[in-house]
Amino acid sequence: MVIYPEVTVARFKERKNRFIAHCLLPDTLEEVVVHVKNTGRCRELLLPNVEVALSFQGSPTRKTDYDLIAVKKGQQWINIDSQVPNQLAFEGIKNKTISLPGLRGELTVLKREVTFGESRFDLYVETSEQQKAIIEVKGMTLENQQIGAFPDAPTERGLKHVKGLIEYQKAGYQTYLLFIVQLTQVTKTTINQVMQPALRETISGGLLQGLQVLSYDCQVTPDTIAVKGQVPFDLVTEFTPPNSQL
Repeated sequence: MVIYPEVTVARFKERKNRFIAHCLLPDTLEEVVVHVKNTGRCRELLLPNVEVALSFQGSPTRKTDYDLIAVKKGQQWINIDSQVPNQLAFEGIKNKTISLPGLRGELTVLKREVTFGESRFDLYVETSEQQKAIIEVKGMTLENQQIGAFPDAPTERGLKHVKGLIEYQKAGYQTYLLFIVQLTQVTKTTINQVMQPALRETISGGLLQGLQVLSYDCQVTPDTIAVKGQVPFDLVTEFTPPNSQL
């Protein structure tokens, strides 16, 4: 679980760029400049006047006093912190909340940010049965009709990572693409082919090579996020982006 300090529920006003937004604090309606902890578009979430969770991070070295960490959509909170999925994945694999199918024995090595060739992957694992595994973690915040999807914006970096995983799968490693769904109300996950059809095609080929794709949803409140449980990943599920009408 990740617990954020000094969280205030405010109202979203507008997003100035990928990193900066303006919000209104409760009671006083003071307008504050906040750091958006997600460079994705989030167009279906960051709408005028929606409730948002701000974590106070006051520091003389920062340009903003608050981080925007979560958004309320309907009756549920969606965490949009792009840094938290890696932490949740690391902790989940370590404490066995997240399982990696096909790995035998006990974990003997669990490392973060490991470089292989020209690629850096999020997690690396070795087991007592001499198996080696590479895990790439992606956060998922896009949802429509209880289907979660990735990505919400084109990601050449993500495509490169999947291609890298496939190459290392061929070389004898176990490889996993792990989606941390930063909300609860999803029944399955898939790839947003409208946004990036090449990613779906590449993953489809990777599955034939032995790449495994996993997704885990989370319990989210304004100031916390914790891994809840595994949800099915289905590459053939059709996904209609909620912002297609925006």
